[in-house]
Amino acid sequence: MFDQEKLKKLQTSKKEWEAGKLKGILEKRPERKEKFKSGSGEKVERLYTPLDIGQADYEKDLGFPGEFPYTRGVQPTMYRGKLWTMRQYAGFSTAEESNKRYQYLLEQGTTGLSVAFDLPTQIGYDSDHPLSEGEIGKVGVAIDSLADMEVLFNEIPLDKVSTSMTINAPASILLAMYIAVAEKQGIPSDKLRGTIQNDILKEYIARGTYIFPTKPSMRLITNIFEYCHEQVPKWNTISISGYHIREAGATAVQEVAFTLADGIAYVQAAIDAGLDVDDFAPRLSFFFNAHNDLLEEVGKFRAARRLWAKIMKERFGAKNPKSLMLRFHTQTGGSTLTAQQPDNNIVRVAIQTLAAVLGGTQSLHTNSRDEALALPTEESVRIALRTQQIVAYESGVAETVDPLAGSYYIESITNKIEKEAMEYITKIDNLGGAARAIDQGYIQKEIQDSAYNYQKEIEKGERIVVGVNKFQIKEPAPSGLLKVDPSVGEAQKQKLAKLKTNRDNEAVRRSLLELKQVAQGDGNLMPPILKAVKTYATLGEICGVLREVFGEYEQSIVL
Repeated sequence: MFDQEKLKKLQTSKKEWEAGKLKGILEKRPERKEKFKSGSGEKVERLYTPLDIGQADYEKDLGFPGEFPYTRGVQPTMYRGKLWTMRQYAGFSTAEESNKRYQYLLEQGTTGLSVAFDLPTQIGYDSDHPLSEGEIGKVGVAIDSLADMEVLFNEIPLDKVSTSMTINAPASILLAMYIAVAEKQGIPSDKLRGTIQNDILKEYIARGTYIFPTKPSMRLITNIFEYCHEQVPKWNTISISGYHIREAGATAVQEVAFTLADGIAYVQAAIDAGLDVDDFAPRLSFFFNAHNDLLEEVGKFRAARRLWAKIMKERFGAKNPKSLMLRFHTQTGGSTLTAQQPDNNIVRVAIQTLAAVLGGTQSLHTNSRDEALALPTEESVRIALRTQQIVAYESGVAETVDPLAGSYYIESITNKIEKEAMEYITKIDNLGGAARAIDQGYIQKEIQDSAYNYQKEIEKGERIVVGVNKFQIKEPAPSGLLKVDPSVGEAQKQKLAKLKTNRDNEAVRRSLLELKQVAQGDGNLMPPILKAVKTYATLGEICGVLREVFGEYEQSIVL
């Protein structure tokens, strides 16, 4: 990118500047005493110049937007053509209450829905299961059957809205419910647009809402790939998630590395199941975190995009350009929000929003200021959405493609993150791939060590968190928080009991038996799951059959 002779001359000039002007200033006014490092703890140099990216080749390493290696974006015009999808993650209490929140968000200008499910739903238990007690409707909406899903999307035209569902172990069941609701609205499945998270490996690594062992879990995922390629072609069949890996304490490099390693495992599993890479890879999507270090995060997104394009082209031989594109959703960093001085979180989220947009995200959720304390209120959600809208329409950063490209620091950190992430991926390959590395506890241990170091820095005062370990104030107890009424659980159980009384229980029994027979063989599980859903078999009943056949995953202990 730069003439080598000019770089040599620049190196000489830089040394002269350091020995002269810089040295004199440092003697008079020394730099601050704290260490200069990125949000991930990486050393940040005083100055970046062409020397830091001197070997870069513009066409090879950056290229043009919409072309390999996609460093500068997956679309030629990016936000000049279409803004990112403003997708607010929401769901709590009952389907009725969550539907009201979705209607409110659509009225306020959100351009995509994102469904949060309660913990029992996430781990495949109905609301009347003993393990669901006290958790019904708390961290998301309770969905026991197709009847709940019908209410959840009542008067929301599914052919006109894109829906993301944060669901993993029972992803096939919730997708089947969504398809069935659309069918009742008269909408064919080939018109549906949206995403299911469907990323079980990161559950084993960082989040914990798994059900089945690795092998049957991977079967369910590849069954979805195959089914959607034929029946729901506009659906993103997986959202390979670095978000929760980062929330667990990973660095930016680890977030990229472990997420892409999981992606490699899914692609390989699908190929091993007999699928052609270009049949399913165009519908893969990713999900990343946006933290407070604006410039490191921008470099992270650019590095991830370039590295994935190379992996798909060179490792898997993908030919379709869409198979090479790392399309991703971003959520601002939940773990960065503080219970102390919660209004400060508005500023944090604004910085993180900028990072995601400058990094080229396709979809974005902005966290609300009160999420360190409770589920967000309508006012907090509106402020979070307005943050996206102000960045989109008032900041100017969406007017040109990849506006920070060419910055010596941005290009340097992009290169560094790509290189170090690839080194991690090579280590994981040598361990036998992501699933084996997870079973051995390698990935979990790396994240735990990073999380420990980060927390230690905060406690020592080496890392400042405004309002937490510096600039504290006396604050009144928080008020006006959203609380889920304890009666929600009992009401949900009553609805479920009524459903079980009024449905055709013989049809349910036959559908579950058919599902069990397919699970015991090697057929695609999506058709019998869809059939069972349409009989109003519950989530817990369907997962119960699969538990009986597949067993349950047991997490390895990592010390």
